[in-house]
Amino acid sequence: MTSEHVRVEGLGALVRELKRAGESIDDLKEANQAAGRIVLDAAEARVPRRTGRLAASGRVNRAAKKAEVRFGSARVPYAAPIHWGWAKRHIKPHPFVTDAAEATQPAWLAEYERELQKVLNKVGGA
Repeated sequence: MTSEHVRVEGLGALVRELKRAGESIDDLKEANQAAGRIVLDAAEARVPRRTGRLAASGRVNRAAKKAEVRFGSARVPYAAPIHWGWAKRHIKPHPFVTDAAEATQPAWLAEYERELQKVLNKVGGA
């Protein structure tokens, strides 16, 4: 795997309900992207730096069913070994994404609550 990510899951049931109610799930993309952006900003500050390429490779996937923060690419294939470590190569783990997700949990949960309440208000479930 050339990239590392953290997923915030559990939106499948809500997506099904929204589809059943005839609502668009595009609003969930906004909620996921907003939550992912909070984690990404915190992770970028924690990335070990030599050249800055790893820090610059961070991105948020805009999807309806999950918030996903990724680092790494074909040009930055070392994201996973830096994050999780690699004992055989004497690379110590630096879990910058998971640490950022844990540290910012109150902020991204609050963001989810705000955004999901807006969606529920549209459906009439609130």
